[in-house]
Amino acid sequence: MKKVTVLTLSTLLLALCLPVSAQQPGKIPWIGYLAATGSGPSPAFLQGLRDLGYVEGKNIAIVFRTAEGKSERNADLAAEIVGLTVDVIVTDNTAAALALKKATGTIPIVMTTSTDSVGSGLIASFARPGGNVTGLTSVAGEIGGKHLELLKEIVPRLNRVAILRAEGRANDLFIKETELPAQALKIELLSFVFGGPDEFEGTFRAMTKERVNGLLVRLGSRGSSGYDKRVAELAAKSRLPSISYATSWADAGGLMSYGADFNISDRRAATYVDKVLKGTKPVDLPVEAPMKFQMTINLKTAKQIDVTIPPNVLARVDRVIK
Repeated sequence: MKKVTVLTLSTLLLALCLPVSAQQPGKIPWIGYLAATGSGPSPAFLQGLRDLGYVEGKNIAIVFRTAEGKSERNADLAAEIVGLTVDVIVTDNTAAALALKKATGTIPIVMTTSTDSVGSGLIASFARPGGNVTGLTSVAGEIGGKHLELLKEIVPRLNRVAILRAEGRANDLFIKETELPAQALKIELLSFVFGGPDEFEGTFRAMTKERVNGLLVRLGSRGSSGYDKRVAELAAKSRLPSISYATSWADAGGLMSYGADFNISDRRAATYVDKVLKGTKPVDLPVEAPMKFQMTINLKTAKQIDVTIPPNVLARVDRVIK
């Protein structure tokens, strides 16, 4: 029997009391939530639901599944959630959204974030998504140039930058869209595919051998597949100034992050769920781009790798970790 992760005691009790066949729309709406990592839905998403009047166990129920950083689990988990006949499904990454769309063409799917949602076939367009998928996009694949500019401001001699990435279409797109700004900044890009934890040290040794002096981190939709702290430690040990679009990267010890504020996106996703539960079809809900970008710098890491953050960069920072 597969291991099932359920969000809260209230949801567990409901799941135990109701057979799968009874988990139908009517008495209380059910939300399925498929995440890349973590032990429960985003706190910001849950707060967004509360702000809209949804009280878990009273007028809403949530069933949670996590791939635990293993994207190959998405297909089975998607089928599992669809089999529970939930009213709407929320997901926080592109790979899971694709698995869910393959598993169902009828249950509405709300993305809290996504990369290349049109190119990957998740939606037809931002204005008219088509099908059963809607939500928000991170446009993370389009900000590689901005990341390079920020690193170049901090490290003027930057000329060889490693991209540590997970495999997948989204990161292929990221590299493609980052090539032109890299050429304009006279920076050579070198791609390193993210492997398991046993490969980390070897990967960083290869970066050192290639004489890279900067690092773009693309490990997953929320910063990593659960290994960001270890990777940040190796980046610091290699004295590599690094940047990611996920704020969790700077929190884990990376030098810098710049990207969409996921808390805002997660709260917005709750409004999509509310509209779907009230009868709006996903095809009539345009996909939104991020409303706010956030920059974070870890000054402890800057000191550790002997990098000075210029005043003009610090003046633009939203959050500083000291």
